[in-house]
Amino acid sequence: MIIQLQQGIPTELLEEILQEVKGIGFKANEVKTQEAHYIVGIGKKDFDIRTLGQLPGVADIHRVSDEYKLISRKWRVNPTLIDLGDGVVIGEGNFSIMAGPCSIENERQIELVVEHLKANNVKIMRGGVFKPRSSPYAFRGMGLEGLRMFHQLCSENGIKIITEVMQVSQIEDMVDYVDVFQVGARNSQNFNLLDSLGEAQKPVLLKRGISGTLEELLQAAEYIFSNGNEKIMLCERGIRSYENAYRNVLDLNAVPVLKAKTHLPVIVDPSHGIGLRDHVEPMSLAAVMAGADGVIYETHQKPEEAFSDGQQTVNFQESERLIKRMRQAFALRESF
Repeated sequence: MIIQLQQGIPTELLEEILQEVKGIGFKANEVKTQEAHYIVGIGKKDFDIRTLGQLPGVADIHRVSDEYKLISRKWRVNPTLIDLGDGVVIGEGNFSIMAGPCSIENERQIELVVEHLKANNVKIMRGGVFKPRSSPYAFRGMGLEGLRMFHQLCSENGIKIITEVMQVSQIEDMVDYVDVFQVGARNSQNFNLLDSLGEAQKPVLLKRGISGTLEELLQAAEYIFSNGNEKIMLCERGIRSYENAYRNVLDLNAVPVLKAKTHLPVIVDPSHGIGLRDHVEPMSLAAVMAGADGVIYETHQKPEEAFSDGQQTVNFQESERLIKRMRQAFALRESF
């Protein structure tokens, strides 16, 4: 059960509602976000919700049987829209393109990518400054120095940035320089990190775990929401299987299923999903037609010289064609 409270509810009314919830045998969890104030009631006893809905201070009340309650579409029919400012809105009814290199390498690289994105009216740049790598000897990013440079060059050009955070201790240093925190597949069930990102109040792109189920992805998002942050995007980026002809299995089944289960935006990452440059475009177009709210992919001026993930990174010419075709596919989808 979710009880939405009236804004500015007096403390005495809040206490009365909490006691009523506990009185019917439910555990009462208070959640206060940047958008609203809720009580999440956990229990299985049948009762007439009108007895709580009529209490002073209650704005609305909903039965939600899902384990993940706050992100469920069963109570919030209207989709969540995430406003990054300057007219950049992510969510249903829009199609967001996020592009950039796997890793931030140097100032000139950022300038070239920014020029490419501006020329194609793309408002969000991805790029890693802290890189989780399979080998401890691989390039692991430029760190905070790279982030500050990344932020400065993009903000000067009206570009929003999304970059990965790997641990709780990095959030405070990063928060002033990012528009969207990315939680990578390896950290999708790092619950301490998810709790802290709930408190950070910046939008979060949460990637599906390497072998994670949709239920696990949804529960991970619930951690963020229940700690006070409603600005969450879910990202399908492929799951590991026995097949070795490509990097991962890009599970496009996940897109319509997630859209049915949650009000959060759903983004697809075809670069990590298939891991092969030549096939990023068809998988991106398939993601659009599956109903994705956006696509995040990797592009670099010279992918063969990229510090990381060059094999799945498209060059600028390929990226320009991809952007054009994704927009055409979205227009076609919206015309149905």
